[in-house]
Amino acid sequence: MTGKSMSLWCVTVALLGLLTPALSTDPGVIVQLTQQGLEYGRQIGIASLQQKLNSIKIPDISGSEDVSPIGKVEYSLSQMHITNLGLPASSLGLVPGSGLSLSISDAFISLNGHWHVKYLKFIKDSGSFDLTVSGLTISVTMGVNSDETGRPTVSSSNCAASVGHVSIEFHGGKTSICPLVHDAISDINPHLKTMNVLAQVDKYAEIEYSLVTSPVVSNTFIQFSLKGEFYKIGQHQEPPFSAPPFSLPQTNGSMLYLGLSSFIANSAGFVYHNAGVLGLYVTDDMIPSSSPLRLNTKTFGAFIPEIAKRFPNMMMKLLVKTLEPPRITFEPNNVTLQANGTVTAYAILPNNTLEALFILNLEASVSAELHVSGLNIAGSVTLNRISMTLGTSYVGQFQVMPLNNIFTMILKVVVIPKVNEKLQQGYPLPAISHMNLVNTQLKVLKDYILVGTDVHFTQ
Repeated sequence: MTGKSMSLWCVTVALLGLLTPALSTDPGVIVQLTQQGLEYGRQIGIASLQQKLNSIKIPDISGSEDVSPIGKVEYSLSQMHITNLGLPASSLGLVPGSGLSLSISDAFISLNGHWHVKYLKFIKDSGSFDLTVSGLTISVTMGVNSDETGRPTVSSSNCAASVGHVSIEFHGGKTSICPLVHDAISDINPHLKTMNVLAQVDKYAEIEYSLVTSPVVSNTFIQFSLKGEFYKIGQHQEPPFSAPPFSLPQTNGSMLYLGLSSFIANSAGFVYHNAGVLGLYVTDDMIPSSSPLRLNTKTFGAFIPEIAKRFPNMMMKLLVKTLEPPRITFEPNNVTLQANGTVTAYAILPNNTLEALFILNLEASVSAELHVSGLNIAGSVTLNRISMTLGTSYVGQFQVMPLNNIFTMILKVVVIPKVNEKLQQGYPLPAISHMNLVNTQLKVLKDYILVGTDVHFTQ
């Protein structure tokens, strides 16, 4: 089976057969597969099945019959092969509370071969023949399980096939069909092993996409509730908060809908903060050369005289870091991130050691724009506002407000671009190999974002 033929059947069975449900019942991700998605799956799935049926190897047939008044006639049919095969009518349906059912009707197979007869002991004749088998019907149920690694497997059950107007003496008839259907479905399993149940983001974090509840199968869609949570690689520590409950609106028009909770983003903040990577050293060479404000004791000495007095003509360094995990909220058409942190200012002494000057408490609010890039969701942030208070000073008391413009500029031209560089790389969505998202749209709603997309599979 080709990569393209993996279709949305693979998405369906992969999501149906993910790991054993976790303890939490509130998902970070909700996935909805619609009728449009099933129709796409039917089309390329039927093409794959037709390719499989075309591979039927028909054995030679030989025997003898008593034919009056000639007597005993020996015959053989050989070199039989399929010249045409059609599966004109098929349907892939949802079975509420269960899974999927595939039905094929009015199929036909045309055969070509050679015949040979011998009678009256010395009369022989031979030639070729064409035969059409019509009225072929197939129905099969797709069942899903998990293997020993917790990944999905799929198998066929309750397969039934019948052939109209062909006797059972035709050995290439219905007795070969169900095993081939079984093989075609089993061929999906190696591709299901590519499901990114545990998707690595970078050297710090990975995302788990496992089912937290059983899938819900209705008459119009299949809905899957996935864990959707960031973890430190190799250490799955739960955060001190849980996913807020949410549900997808009644939607139509796309093959697949994904609801991504703010819980995912907040679990990412929890992981990266605890890993100690939400911090950045800022030096003067990171500030554009066109800026009149330089990161040195001359600039800051104009606002804090003690700095100019004790550390004349020295370069400075800033450490900007979070004090706690940032908080992300989703509201209609708005993603906001609130971060509490500190800014520690250092003088770089002539021997290149650092001397702490002061520590400011920083509260910052940023807005985010999100988009889907390939199989990732990515974004960028812009600074809304900052608020600063003096935490600790080693250079005497001073007013913080006059420094507001300096630190706003530093955040905008240094820190925010570094954050965006990371965000633009994105983090992976649940997917299998050869899967691409097309015609994608994204909306920010209350507590989650909604991604509507079509799916295309390539080799």
